[in-house]
Amino acid sequence: MVFFWLTAFFLLIILIVLVIYQLMCLADLEFDYINPYDSASRINKVIYPEFGLQAALCLLFLLSGNWWMILLSAPYLYYNVRLYQRQRHLIDVTEIFNQLNQEKKIRLFKLVNLVILLFLSLFWMIYSIIEDDE
Repeated sequence: MVFFWLTAFFLLIILIVLVIYQLMCLADLEFDYINPYDSASRINKVIYPEFGLQAALCLLFLLSGNWWMILLSAPYLYYNVRLYQRQRHLIDVTEIFNQLNQEKKIRLFKLVNLVILLFLSLFWMIYSIIEDDE
C-alpha cells in the first residue's frame, strides 16, 4: 500500500511542476518577457503529459481502492476530458492575450486542487507506513 502512495506522491509532484511551468509561461507573457507564439507552444507541449499523468493518477487511486482520493481527483480529470472533447485543450496563439486571465485562473484552481491532493496523499502515505509497522 505504501508503494501506491509513494507513486501518487511523485505523480502529484510532477503534475504540480507542470502546472507551475504553465503559470510561469503565462506570467512571462503578461509581463512581455516572451512572445505569444513561444508561450503558447511551451504550454501546449506540456498539456498532453499533464492529461496523461492525471489519468494515471486517477487510475492508481482506483486500483488502490481509495475512494475519497478518486472523488477529489475525478473532477479535475473530468474537466480535462471535457476540454479535450471540445477541442479547447490547446492554447490558441491568436487568442492568448484575450484569454490570459481566464487561463491563469484555471491553472491556479488546478494548482490548489493538486496541492490538496498532495497533502492528503502524504498524510495517507504516513498513515499506511504507521499501520504497516503495527
